[in-house]
Amino acid sequence: MIRGNDEMNTSDYTAKAEKVILELRKDRYYHNFTTSKIRNILSMVNEIYNDVLGEKDDSLPTAIQDRIMHLKVRLIYECGRERMVKKFYEKAGLDEIISGIGSSKKKFISFVRYMEALVAYHLYYGGGE
Repeated sequence: MIRGNDEMNTSDYTAKAEKVILELRKDRYYHNFTTSKIRNILSMVNEIYNDVLGEKDDSLPTAIQDRIMHLKVRLIYECGRERMVKKFYEKAGLDEIISGIGSSKKKFISFVRYMEALVAYHLYYGGGE
């Protein structure tokens, strides 16, 4: 699991993403975790990411921090609706990562890269459609 306050390099987050997806694939309900579900999660993240890229400071403004925390609420909602989303959220350590972002632009960008890696490995290992 990646922690919100840890620095990640490329090999760390890609290896961790692959491990998460390989562990999830062992679940008999993994086929219910469709590409569209994981892409919807990434889409929510990318909406914020586009605004973060426009920020000149290394510290995120309060409005963006609020959006990141709202992302967490939306993910929790999706966890309640879908068993595999909950398992994904927990295995990937998303709660701790999102909570650890705070005002750090660098941590948020690391989170986005990790999410992209999770989607990539999900597709690579034949995630359902």
